[in-house]
Amino acid sequence: MINNLEDIIKELKVNKKVKLAVAAAQDEEVLHAVLDAMNMNIIDPILIGNLEKIKLIAKDLSLNLEKTQMIEAESYEECAEIAVKLVSSKKADFLMKGLLDTSILLKQVLNKEYGLRTDSLLSHVMIYEVPNYHKLLILTDGGMNISPNYEQKEKIVLNAIKACKSLNIDNIKIAALAAKEKVNEKMQATIDAKKLQDESEAGIFGSNVILEGPLAFDLAVSQEASKVKGFESKVSGDVDVILVPTIEVGNGIGKSLTYFANAKSAGVIMGAKSPIVLVSRADSHESKLYSIAYGALIAMKAR
Repeated sequence: MINNLEDIIKELKVNKKVKLAVAAAQDEEVLHAVLDAMNMNIIDPILIGNLEKIKLIAKDLSLNLEKTQMIEAESYEECAEIAVKLVSSKKADFLMKGLLDTSILLKQVLNKEYGLRTDSLLSHVMIYEVPNYHKLLILTDGGMNISPNYEQKEKIVLNAIKACKSLNIDNIKIAALAAKEKVNEKMQATIDAKKLQDESEAGIFGSNVILEGPLAFDLAVSQEASKVKGFESKVSGDVDVILVPTIEVGNGIGKSLTYFANAKSAGVIMGAKSPIVLVSRADSHESKLYSIAYGALIAMKAR
């Protein structure tokens, strides 16, 4: 079981490198993180975009492009198309967004002819290394699905389970979050969470998955809180995945972990044929590097 983000990089170093297709690589921060990952011997990048700008950025940052494969593309749409086709044809293992809008990249990902769509749902998975928590904590979905319905939550759970398996977690513990532990007909999050728990108990998500809900955040992450409230739980204080009911809840928890708890993080989009690395300009260089590494680990395990 991988318990911290640095261990992801260590595991990648002892395995065959995976190929990363970077759409519109003419972005200073993305290019820096990608080439650092290459120099750490965990990926082989394919840089797609305006090669003149890519070379100029590399020169300004004193980055070496000698070992990188590069493909010229005139527009952002062409960058996205080339990157997706490289992954769908298995010439690359996973995908990363550079200097282009997310919508442009995802349009190509979902292209019916050559895209990476599956019968699943695209969902955002963030993994946090929190200083006062004993293992990595996955949070989903705080970046893609605004207010998922029950069927969408099922698919978000399945994506999170795949993300957990890449971390060698044998018994996956999931908390379906709500504001209270009792089902309230006026609170859809509690209804959905209880239904997900019932499905989990029926073995729908696999024999090695325990999903409980509804659970408030304190009961999910603190066994002491459960004891104080007299709440019996198999996941409390040892949860691997926090499933949030809306994007606002996920976004708020995630940024609180980053800015108030000094958590390190990595994030990918799951649900396509390969993981997709989407980083924010506000993300630290370290977070971008870890996101590439996490995407590489998931792609490697899926081979």
